[in-house]
Amino acid sequence: MPDLSRRDLLRATAAVGAGALVVPGIIAVGSQGVAANDGPGSSLGVESPPAELTGRIVRPGDPDYPSASLGWDELFVRYPLVIVFAQETRDVVNALTWARQHNVALRVRSGRHSLEGWSNVDNGIVIDVSELKSAQIDTATLTATVGAGLNQLEAVTTLAEQELAVTTGTEGSVGLSGATLGGGFGFLTRYLGMACDNLIGAEIVVASGADGAEAIEVDPRNHPDLLWALRGAGNGNFGIVTSLTYHVTPLRGVAYLQATWEGLDDLHGVFDTWQRSAPFADNRLGTQLEIHKSQILLFGVLADGSEAEARELLESILSVGSPEVTVQTGGWGDIYAGFQIPTEEEPANWKFFSQFTTEPFPTEAINLIRAYMADAPSEDSNFFTQAFGTGAHAAEPRGGSAFPHREVLFYSEPGTGWGTRGVPDSGDATTPIAQAWIAEFSQALRPYVNGAYANVPNIGMQDWETAYWGANFDRLRRIKAKYDPQNIFQYEQSIPPAAC
Repeated sequence: MPDLSRRDLLRATAAVGAGALVVPGIIAVGSQGVAANDGPGSSLGVESPPAELTGRIVRPGDPDYPSASLGWDELFVRYPLVIVFAQETRDVVNALTWARQHNVALRVRSGRHSLEGWSNVDNGIVIDVSELKSAQIDTATLTATVGAGLNQLEAVTTLAEQELAVTTGTEGSVGLSGATLGGGFGFLTRYLGMACDNLIGAEIVVASGADGAEAIEVDPRNHPDLLWALRGAGNGNFGIVTSLTYHVTPLRGVAYLQATWEGLDDLHGVFDTWQRSAPFADNRLGTQLEIHKSQILLFGVLADGSEAEARELLESILSVGSPEVTVQTGGWGDIYAGFQIPTEEEPANWKFFSQFTTEPFPTEAINLIRAYMADAPSEDSNFFTQAFGTGAHAAEPRGGSAFPHREVLFYSEPGTGWGTRGVPDSGDATTPIAQAWIAEFSQALRPYVNGAYANVPNIGMQDWETAYWGANFDRLRRIKAKYDPQNIFQYEQSIPPAAC
């Protein structure tokens, strides 16, 4: 265990105390008893009473510490000093205050899908909101307030019970809050806009006073500058979001189409036809291409559409070669749940590189994709794309957002997965091969792409600040200086406060 002996760990965690153990479950998320005022960070010189950790506390030596400290991407292993699984907002306030009073590094975690392991930290405190699971849906106003612990599958299926929807990504185990706060896109993006575009309010715990914390309500009237920042740059930069309020949209059902081409011989025809048609199709249609070393997959979701409509809208792509095509129709919750892959069946280790494209890939770029995918280090490696183009995402929501990638043709990412989940060191022999492959692949594509996606960070990238947030970065720094002037919330690619 790096930098801290077992004796040091036991001495340090003894001061934490067991905390108040609460059985996880569906709970009401609120701010009863949590102080709030007109501006966070007020009375900077005022010290808070000594804080005690509350919630479900996990420390080194506890039986569930190994699983509690492990993220989805097992390539990154960290050993935190203590993990706090918050059961209510007060637990988050206490944990942040405790971290400040003890000068301990902190990280914020929800779905554990931080793709560079940045939601965990050695010898620090992890404040985990994954057990803040609640949902309050108002069908009259088409709003839903949900706890920050819901994952995307839970959110989709809960809303679908009321024939409602909001944009999410495709992987159900990803935390809804993390996906939303970084932007959030998926099959419904062209129809409903980005997930962050539908965010109309949040409860967030921020640093306040000399060493304290408080929960504040954020909406278009209260702290509208922070709401703007949370829409695309909210992951661990300004505070800890404990609940989110969305505008939701009626969705009775979808048509879900999957087409499979064996081998890569049809890649040029499939990719070129897709990039010139899918981004400009009916806005109800969301599509993704996923290219593996042995096959090409096309996925399409048509909101409130029929099988015949889906086939017609994708006819030009389906006419390339002889794909196997299946179509399902039904409620969005059932369809979404049906295409999930259980986490235990996924590889242990992953590496991705994110990028956006504003012009169609020329033949040489498509040939590059084919060459690299034919030489991929595993069958789980893939080149993934998401159609943007025309649609609701192209316009910012009322009040704007920090997410800048509005006028793009499509998003794409090379990704590689390897190793056996739950088996330590199982992928060690493949790790250098996989990392070299994706580094070379992403570099070869640089002439054809631009920008990057904050939810899929590119470690080591120069000018990552503008790659993620474009011209919005300076404004984000000013908002950071207002709400977190002491830079309490920081990680490897966090937003620094503007200099005074």
